[in-house]
Amino acid sequence: MKFLKLPTFKEGAVCLAVLLVWLGVTATCIGLRPEHPVMALLLFCLFLLTDSTRRLVVALLPFAIFGISYDWMKIVPNYEVNPIDVAGLYSAEKSLFGISSVSGLLTPNEFFAIHTCSIMDFMAGVFYLCWVPVPIFYGLWLYFKGKSDAYVHFSLVFLFVNFIGFAFYYIHPAAPPWYVALHGMEPVLNTPGDVAGLGKFDQMTGLGIFNALYARNSNVFAAMPSLHSAYTLVAFLYAVRFRSGKVWVTALAIITVGIWFTAVYTSHHYILDVLGGIACALAGFLIFEYGLMKIPAFSRFIGKYAAYISK
Repeated sequence: MKFLKLPTFKEGAVCLAVLLVWLGVTATCIGLRPEHPVMALLLFCLFLLTDSTRRLVVALLPFAIFGISYDWMKIVPNYEVNPIDVAGLYSAEKSLFGISSVSGLLTPNEFFAIHTCSIMDFMAGVFYLCWVPVPIFYGLWLYFKGKSDAYVHFSLVFLFVNFIGFAFYYIHPAAPPWYVALHGMEPVLNTPGDVAGLGKFDQMTGLGIFNALYARNSNVFAAMPSLHSAYTLVAFLYAVRFRSGKVWVTALAIITVGIWFTAVYTSHHYILDVLGGIACALAGFLIFEYGLMKIPAFSRFIGKYAAYISK
């Protein structure tokens, strides 16, 4: 491996410009956190270091854009664009999936809130920790296995599904079940994130992982669709499509169903939110594979992207 094999001047200039724009917009509109400049410096160094690390940086662009886009949702909160749905979604959930009890009709979230189990509390935390790391790990597995074409399809559909979900967040801001339990039916702007049922995992383990994660939640009124429910489903679809092996297919199937259950069990999402996330994943996959890939110019771009990052 030849270290310090520099990119072309144009490549280096484009990389530096993109990183500076990212840091500039983030600093101006949101505020920099320590990890922002550290990540920018790391990416720039990897881009300069070798051909292999440069290709890796370019390959990781879809996941980087996902993270930046999620962060930038704080610039214009969705509740400033459209009214927040609190009561409507709650009533629809109760009407469609309500569970009868001695105290009346309950949503599944309300039912699980009073019927908890230590094993389920622990497994809920385990499943929810997989929602982004497992798809990224699957993508990296594809990349380092030399399956560049499969990696590009998966990573771009992962990003595309996020864009579909983000767009819907702005079209239809919606409160999660835990918000109703804590604050009732009236929208309270700038409400901080809450761990809800995942707090039990933090208490059991003493790790405080979810408290840290939800303290940085870009917007609590982004419950519908549940993108938590979409990410590993996208990975599962591509594990099947590209025949990634029984281990991947089985693991992703179990984790995906586990996340769907956890989303409802911990009061982070309604069943309707989960169904919305599933619809996003399927729509993104079908539009990309059977719509966009039929466009010659788009297909050629995908081929060039896959060729560029190939080892």
